[in-house]
Amino acid sequence: MPDRFPADAQRPLYEIKANLFKALAHPARIRVLEILSAGAGPTPVSDILAETGIEATLLSQHLAVLKRHHVVTARRTGNAVFYELAHPLLSELLVIARTFLADTLAGQREQLKSLQALPPLENSP
Repeated sequence: MPDRFPADAQRPLYEIKANLFKALAHPARIRVLEILSAGAGPTPVSDILAETGIEATLLSQHLAVLKRHHVVTARRTGNAVFYELAHPLLSELLVIARTFLADTLAGQREQLKSLQALPPLENSP
């Protein structure tokens, strides 16, 4: 029996989860989340700009995506806007993603070693 998509009542839950991953689907947004995760509290946009080197309007767009998908929250104090992770477990998600990346790269390194151990082919440089 083939797997079926969940009932219509559950579909919005999967869409919310998919939107979370869409919000995470850009290297600049991942970097922003890492900066926020490393901070002790709300982080001003000026610090995020300094850490990333991203042009201000582009950073604003990335922050808007993260905010729209409820990944970060924002608070304005005077002229400054402060951002923080919307949920503390997002830091754990970033750690898991980094561990996955390290494991994947380690596996690729092993594959590269295996490739290099193969006997040379004719006409190989």
